[in-house]
Amino acid sequence: MDLFESHSSRDKSLTRPLADRMRPKSLDELEGQKHLTAKGSLLQKAIEDDRVFSILLWGPPGCGKTTLAGIIANETKSEFVEISAVLSGVKEIRQIIEQAKKRQALYQKRTILFVDEIHRFNKAQQDAFLHHVEKGLITLVGATTQNPSFEVIPALVSRCRVFTLKSLEKENILTILIRALTDKKNGMGIEKEQLTHEALEHIARVADGDARIALANLETAVLHFSQKDRISIQDVETAIEKKSLLYDKAGEEHFNLISAFIKSMRGSDPDAAIYWLERMLMAGDDPYYMLRRMIRFATEDIGMADPGALTMALNAGESFRILGRPEGDDVLFQAAIYLATAPKSNAVYMARKQVKKTVQETGYEPVPLHIRNAPTKLMKNLNYGKGYKYAHDYKGGYIPQSYLPETLCDHRFYLPTDRGYEKTVKQRLDAWINLKR
Repeated sequence: MDLFESHSSRDKSLTRPLADRMRPKSLDELEGQKHLTAKGSLLQKAIEDDRVFSILLWGPPGCGKTTLAGIIANETKSEFVEISAVLSGVKEIRQIIEQAKKRQALYQKRTILFVDEIHRFNKAQQDAFLHHVEKGLITLVGATTQNPSFEVIPALVSRCRVFTLKSLEKENILTILIRALTDKKNGMGIEKEQLTHEALEHIARVADGDARIALANLETAVLHFSQKDRISIQDVETAIEKKSLLYDKAGEEHFNLISAFIKSMRGSDPDAAIYWLERMLMAGDDPYYMLRRMIRFATEDIGMADPGALTMALNAGESFRILGRPEGDDVLFQAAIYLATAPKSNAVYMARKQVKKTVQETGYEPVPLHIRNAPTKLMKNLNYGKGYKYAHDYKGGYIPQSYLPETLCDHRFYLPTDRGYEKTVKQRLDAWINLKR
């Protein structure tokens, strides 16, 4: 069989996997991507008017990239050809180019080429159709789970519109599952009550936003327990071999686990920290929620004891965004271990609380004249900026002078500890304070 084939020749047999049989045929059926497919959107209009331009579809596995390409195939009058970057090479691309040239010359018909997992193509393979995309011989529709900025050559990215698809929410997955369960033509053709609500919820959660995995697990569970009147969560766990470590993300257990995670890092126990991290990931919690908590932790519980902790947490967030799951999960673990083993200080957090309390109690004290801005002659005549000492003009880049309002001149808000880098900061501040005295 050829590595590529016309969309019209696809097998419609019910022997195909449930995920393939239930693939949406229109934008209205596509779940979770309304930001791209809503009526009047750029993509919706392009498909409706059969004026699809070269695009790259970027998103996590099972979010609908291939499905969206199939919808384009259904709606277009152009010849729709699809290949997989895993199975195809330059030879197959050249064959498609030659066929596209003949099609254009003989029938004035466009060719839309769908390349699944386009990031798997190397530079030479991507270069092979770059010229033909640029000249309009081929309209490219590429799908990738990786950031196109890093995995697709810049010349090709610049000739395509990048559309970012979102990971499906649990509610989206549940809608897809119920539709597949009750559809009598292509689905399982049974009542949704045959599975308990807890069983469906479990399937939706362990899918981690991947509709393909959810439908495969649903099909496995229903076929395995086809003789039962009612399929329970325990049955589903048996069928898909995933225990229900899940919890209501708005409920008590969610807050218990995140509390355990934070307190383990605060207590400098990396083993406990990554244990609770894994528990939350297996339970289907949002990795970005955990990343936000780690960024907060880096300031609140480490602060100036290790300024690199905030950089680590921020870099973890960006790295996870680029890699996605499951590869990006390791980034979360690296960040958690770093934060757990870093020296701890809440001095920045306490300084923020103290200064907020002081401002609330003392109100808006005037800025001392010597550190006010004096851009005009009038302001200078009013002594704005008078007596200000420019620190760089003095030895060591420091000169004792007051920068707080007069009523607060002796206040100290930030009290560094003797831990980590903050010890160096403390020594520096103590030396300056002694100079002031």
